[in-house]
Amino acid sequence: MLEELIERILPTIISVLELMGIFVVSFSALHAFWEYLQTIFLHRKFDFKVELANGLATALEFKMAAEILNTVLVREMTELMVLGAVIALRALLSVLIHFELRGEQSVNRAGPDGRTERK
Repeated sequence: MLEELIERILPTIISVLELMGIFVVSFSALHAFWEYLQTIFLHRKFDFKVELANGLATALEFKMAAEILNTVLVREMTELMVLGAVIALRALLSVLIHFELRGEQSVNRAGPDGRTERK
């Protein structure tokens, strides 16, 4: 009975998590593009790269949550191997985005003489 309930409800939850990830990517990309345009045309200072990277990292977390829940529904070993590869790739992307964020934030904190400001 519980297994049937899980098999009926879990695909909906997985789809919602996937949609949340898609929404976060879309909104972050549009917001970063808007800020980019304002930076170019209005000469405003805004770190749209960090904003976009944060959005991508957050979206990857939603997508990875969906993939982890998807492991409950896996019935064959080949499906599990494919799912494991997808999770590994998304985890690698997440780590790379976090490294990019750290590098970008350390560059932005550098003072006019090139030294990092302390907070």
